[in-house]
Amino acid sequence: MISNNIDQFQQLFNRISLIIEEAKHKIAYSIDNTMVQSYWRIGKEIIEEEQRGQFRAEYGKSVIDNLAKRLTKKYGKGFSTRNLWMIRQFYSTYPNLNALRAELSWTHYRLIMMIDDHMKRSFYEIECANNNWSTRELDRQINSLLFERLALSKDKEGVLALAQKGQQLATPDDLVKDPYVLEFLGLPQSERLLERDLESALIEHLQHFLLELGKGFSFVARQKRITMDDEHFYIDLVFYNYILKCFVLIDLKIGRLAHQDIGQMQMYVNYYRKEMTASDDNLPIGIILCADKSEAVVKYTLPEGNKNIFASRYKLYLPTEEELRAEILRERAILQLEAKITGEEDAK
Repeated sequence: MISNNIDQFQQLFNRISLIIEEAKHKIAYSIDNTMVQSYWRIGKEIIEEEQRGQFRAEYGKSVIDNLAKRLTKKYGKGFSTRNLWMIRQFYSTYPNLNALRAELSWTHYRLIMMIDDHMKRSFYEIECANNNWSTRELDRQINSLLFERLALSKDKEGVLALAQKGQQLATPDDLVKDPYVLEFLGLPQSERLLERDLESALIEHLQHFLLELGKGFSFVARQKRITMDDEHFYIDLVFYNYILKCFVLIDLKIGRLAHQDIGQMQMYVNYYRKEMTASDDNLPIGIILCADKSEAVVKYTLPEGNKNIFASRYKLYLPTEEELRAEILRERAILQLEAKITGEEDAK
């Protein structure tokens, strides 16, 4: 009897705790939303006052300096000269109040406003709202050039769709990035790095790795054993993507990709297709993560019409925009060359 009373009390406590936590979340959400709208209105007032001053730069500076002194004296640190310039920029960047997303806090907007390109800004606004990114996660995605990596192999229409709708997962191509950025592992670029070290680090930082993988991933297994004719094979990492409804198999390669690595992944994918895939699942996807690769090796090893096996590089540091730009130019050159060769073969 006493035990039942304790259990009932614990259940009551848990229910009340949940109500309190939900209320605290709603209060915080409401405060953030109110702050964002207030800053927008303040920015509007500042810019309209500047316009009455006939766009004189010195007048605008004087207005903000004087406002900062008086507002800081009355309300505290939140209205420094620097913050008021940021608030002014906020209204200038988002002149339509209805375009603001209620899911984003002021700190989210401060990060996104630093992006000059409006297409990139739109992408991060959508992804941040849809995926409930914290400001730390948003900062990481911006610094790892997520938009540029997803746009790497897309045409103009594809890039426009990214900006307008965010990342949409409809095909395996939409899911795969090249390169994957694994700077959160804290591993050095070293020839002594072993595959088991990379795998262990990914498992240790699984939450960060899931963020890098993208939408809809759940972890299934590490070193998944499959047996064929009494011979054992081990798949480094297995995930399931609930949006595409398929298994995603990942094999790690420290060095340069070899054709044998691709053949091995083909075997894994075929095994999962025949033995592990449910009737309502889509075909499994295989991703080989390697330090380097030859596009020619990938092209001539994979079968014609392959849509489910990919080779992607990984980087253990955040790439610069210059590095990624070089990747884009290289990829475009390869695609143009392949299109030219295909056209000449068709003409024959």
